[in-house]
Amino acid sequence: MKILIGSIVGGIIIFIWQFLSWTMLNLHEPAQQYTPKQDSIMAYLNTQFDSSGGYFMPNLPKDASQDDMKKFEENAMGKPWAQIAYHKSYDASMGMNIVRALITDIIIVLFFCWIVSGFTANSFGKTFLAALLTALIISLYSNYIIHIWYQTFDLEAHFIDNLVSWGATGVWLGWWLNRKKV
Repeated sequence: MKILIGSIVGGIIIFIWQFLSWTMLNLHEPAQQYTPKQDSIMAYLNTQFDSSGGYFMPNLPKDASQDDMKKFEENAMGKPWAQIAYHKSYDASMGMNIVRALITDIIIVLFFCWIVSGFTANSFGKTFLAALLTALIISLYSNYIIHIWYQTFDLEAHFIDNLVSWGATGVWLGWWLNRKKV
């Protein structure tokens, strides 16, 4: 029961931080900037893509030869490039997305609780440090590795998200999981 309650509250802590980061604090704005040219850009893209998908430009077809790849790299070096996540239909209904995000947050905290519950002589400090290390693992593996290849514009925001949400969850779980029964 202690792990279940810890997971639910911890998941809510992470969920609340995610909400604040993406909305009120708008930390991810550098990766979702506005352009006054959006209408003409979207009109053009609508004529170019038949279906939703992710596109990397410039790029080569799958069957390109090694020689084609070498020439392409030489020609593309130092020139502009883009990644486009194109969707044929906009859907702003958030209800199910919010539920899925909250459930996911609770499940990942449940996994974390299961791991730290196996620590020998666990303590507030061990749980908190494990939460911070989890934040670093997530940041380095998920966000930084992608940034190395695709230079994302909100790398720092993701790092802050992971550190703050897992740090706060670590404080909660450090106290909750290690408190003495009264």
